[in-house]
Amino acid sequence: MKSVLISAVIFLFFCPALLFAKEDKLVGVVEIASKAIVNIKTEEAAKGRNEQKSTSLFRLFFASGADEDTESVENIGSGVVLDPNGIIVTNEHLISKAVTIRVKFTNRQEYEAHVIAADPELDIALLKIEGEDGKKEFPFLKMTRGNARVGERAVVIGNPYDLPTSVTTGVVSALRRSVKINDRVYTTLIQTDAAINPGNSGGALLDGEGSLLGIVTAVYEEGKGIGFAIPIDDVMTMVQEFLEHAGKRPIFGLFVEMRRDESSQYLYVNGVIPGSPAEAWRMKVGDRIIELDNKKIREGMKFQNLFGKAVLSGKGPLKVARGNETFTVETGEKSAAYVPTPLDERLCGVRLSDIEGYARLKFKLRQQKGVVVTKVMKGGLGERYGLRPGDVIIRINNAEVADKGTFTSLMVEGLRRNYILYQVKRNDTVFFLPIKLDTLL
Repeated sequence: MKSVLISAVIFLFFCPALLFAKEDKLVGVVEIASKAIVNIKTEEAAKGRNEQKSTSLFRLFFASGADEDTESVENIGSGVVLDPNGIIVTNEHLISKAVTIRVKFTNRQEYEAHVIAADPELDIALLKIEGEDGKKEFPFLKMTRGNARVGERAVVIGNPYDLPTSVTTGVVSALRRSVKINDRVYTTLIQTDAAINPGNSGGALLDGEGSLLGIVTAVYEEGKGIGFAIPIDDVMTMVQEFLEHAGKRPIFGLFVEMRRDESSQYLYVNGVIPGSPAEAWRMKVGDRIIELDNKKIREGMKFQNLFGKAVLSGKGPLKVARGNETFTVETGEKSAAYVPTPLDERLCGVRLSDIEGYARLKFKLRQQKGVVVTKVMKGGLGERYGLRPGDVIIRINNAEVADKGTFTSLMVEGLRRNYILYQVKRNDTVFFLPIKLDTLL
């Protein structure tokens, strides 16, 4: 009896110390990890008054600072440095319409960032920052483990409401969750009860040892303690593919959108670029792609990635419905090098000219570099984004457009990175125009 009493006293004496040691370890984990988690501020054009607000119960969690009458909006989110050379991962929805991107570390150092790759289907984007001397190494998080486990400790670090390096804790509540937020369908998400607030989007979900489990993306608005993160394994797959293939996204010449009827889902073809591989496959507007590489089209399928891999392998037939008929399209494998020509007319729906001769006189242009819009095709991409005859495209993704040749090369690079940002001069006004082409296969 005496020995039992002594054991109990010893346990009660040391238990608080053990708990304190565990909490003290978490303090150290946060201190180290937070150096590689950054505040991201983006500026984008404000939404039009006729745009409808989302009624989704889920919310993409970046903070927005704009009112009804502002011409631009500032969004606030987070990011995680994955590489000492300044590669940062964040959410694609945070930067998809951004005209400027600024990154700030915990030491208050700020850098301008540019997009080097984006995956709208996964909702992941890669940013790049440069040190002042071009040689600076940045603090980063190492990938030390893979899959999360239900019940293990979860730590969220981000910048909610622009409050730097805020930390919340909880547990991993579930794995492989599928949710639909606005027009995006997410699969394989990690669910956590660690508090997630506006500004956390793109931040880190860590385990108790400081290993990166995922990238924070969304929260369920109708209930407390239900937030989601993209698993780090999915993120690193995208990063690895980009690093291996330098962001070379193949183009096949199809514009598609996900639709469904009473019995199934499919990719509806609403555009075919003349002279493209898709035209050679005899695809037509109105066709419905119902299977890809013998897999039925379903909600949440990463069809851009699967389509590219299937076609380039030469082993990925498409099952297509046209009217009441169903047939198989053998795509072949020699499509990776295709570029729409002329790119301005066949892809962008505009006719461009170098700034010289008749075009210079007609539109009374003074600048020497850039390309001028001489015609906007009805129903094309240019009309959809509000380009007008006389507009001059002077930069793409912050690189100078000297002439039509550089316009084409910069557009191809932007297409393969899934990110295109025009800088346009109209009379005496210069504005930015983010171009979304995530429905292009």
